[in-house]
Amino acid sequence: MLPGDGVGPELMHAVKEVFKAAQVPVIFDEHHLSEVQNTASEEKLDRVVDSMKESKVALIGKIHTPMEYKGDLASYDMRLRRKLDLFANVVHVKSLPGYQTRHNNLDLVIIREQTEGEYSSLEHESAKGVIECLKIITRAKSQRIAKFAFDYATKKGRAKVTAVHKANIMKLGDGLFLQCCKEVAELYPKIKFDTMIIDNCCMQLVQNPYQFDVLVMPNLYGNIVDNLAAGLVGGAGVVPGESYSAEYAVFELGDRPSPSQVLAGHSGASHAQPRPCRALGALLCLSPLSLRAVPSFTSPFLPLPVLDLQVRTRDLGGYSTTSDFVKSVIDNLHPHYG
Repeated sequence: MLPGDGVGPELMHAVKEVFKAAQVPVIFDEHHLSEVQNTASEEKLDRVVDSMKESKVALIGKIHTPMEYKGDLASYDMRLRRKLDLFANVVHVKSLPGYQTRHNNLDLVIIREQTEGEYSSLEHESAKGVIECLKIITRAKSQRIAKFAFDYATKKGRAKVTAVHKANIMKLGDGLFLQCCKEVAELYPKIKFDTMIIDNCCMQLVQNPYQFDVLVMPNLYGNIVDNLAAGLVGGAGVVPGESYSAEYAVFELGDRPSPSQVLAGHSGASHAQPRPCRALGALLCLSPLSLRAVPSFTSPFLPLPVLDLQVRTRDLGGYSTTSDFVKSVIDNLHPHYG
């Protein structure tokens, strides 16, 4: 467990409370890695990686990346993902029953490659006042994320995969990504394959998101689309995220909280919504741990009265605190729990 910054520590505490109430046999090896709180170092990063080599599963809060250049272009968040080779990020965007938004009954999945692209941390000043940023696209990693997307669609019973790109402008880089997706698509004839330019994709998501099923895209596009799609169903607090390598599984927020949320978390605010972004992520991580047989945790937890007006946190238009929400979860699990 890496609580991270902002509301992360509060949400992680909520997860531990729910696990305790549900008697889930999980022990958390907790590490604190934060550039904001000056608790980040290579030594701590190595300890996190060593812990992951043993457990294979983690819950991670967002590790805020300062905009100031401090001598290393790669943030600790990115370094952790590279060390673990967490190449696939999965965000399941699904409407919450009973919570009305502009588009209801949404159910789509955004998959992005997150080890290269614009986030390669390869920047330099080629001349005074001229910065060059390198976007790295490789055939091997493009094929890998495309195969992951089609495998995901097959296993989850999804019917369509849409490759999102900007190959009309970046003809070589995004062109290679698009070509790899087309080649992999031929190996999955039962899955419908489509392509869409990123700017049009953003407009289509706002106008008619029902046309999408699984979307696969390079790093930066995925980060933007994750946040856009989260806004369709309620915001940062209601979308869980997952990251995978060949060996590891990490569960986290589906999109990035705003700076105000990061600051609010450090000021002691207690209005974060733990159910989807942390508690549901914790539930998901039971699968690789083979703990889904815990009956008190798996069956009554998902249909919680999350959207009851009495337990809505501010991000969903209510006034309840995280503590109120956690109490509701625990009462649902065990009506007479202390």
